[in-house]
Amino acid sequence: MTDKKALWNEAGKDGLILGAVSLLYMACNFLLGKIGEGSVAIAILASLAGFLLWAVKFGACIYLMKFFMKSFARENPGADNSDTFRFGCAIAILSALIYSAGYMAYVKFIAPDTFSKSIEMLSENPMMTPDALDMMEQMVPKMPTMTFFANLFYCWLFGTVLSAIFSRNIPSRNPFDKDTTDEQ
Repeated sequence: MTDKKALWNEAGKDGLILGAVSLLYMACNFLLGKIGEGSVAIAILASLAGFLLWAVKFGACIYLMKFFMKSFARENPGADNSDTFRFGCAIAILSALIYSAGYMAYVKFIAPDTFSKSIEMLSENPMMTPDALDMMEQMVPKMPTMTFFANLFYCWLFGTVLSAIFSRNIPSRNPFDKDTTDEQ
């Protein structure tokens, strides 16, 4: 696998899809939060729906990563396991970048009071000292940037671990299985 431009181009398309799945989850979760503001029963149902939605997103991201890596190996017969791993890592960083940018836009423009509300809830805790609250209030303007990098790192790490797991068998290392990637 020598064509790095083709690898990054394909990884960009697949990373866009993975990032869009995560952003779609975030948008649905935001809407569920708005629905859950009514009564306690509706809030509980919205929380359950949010958990189910998270599980579907989690499973879909894992499935899509494996699917994209298999497709890459199928379309590039000369690709070995390390090429497939590199491709998965490229998908991971690009989808992480898309999701992190989307989340940063969400907390800066759509719900800018997200962190202020959290500090407000913490201020009601008797264990919080005024100095600690003051320090947290000073961090609120920096939180969108901090969460951008935290999400970027977490999503990239998760995708890299998935790539390492899946690339061990994509393409198959068994010399007797020529078409194993199609069956997995």
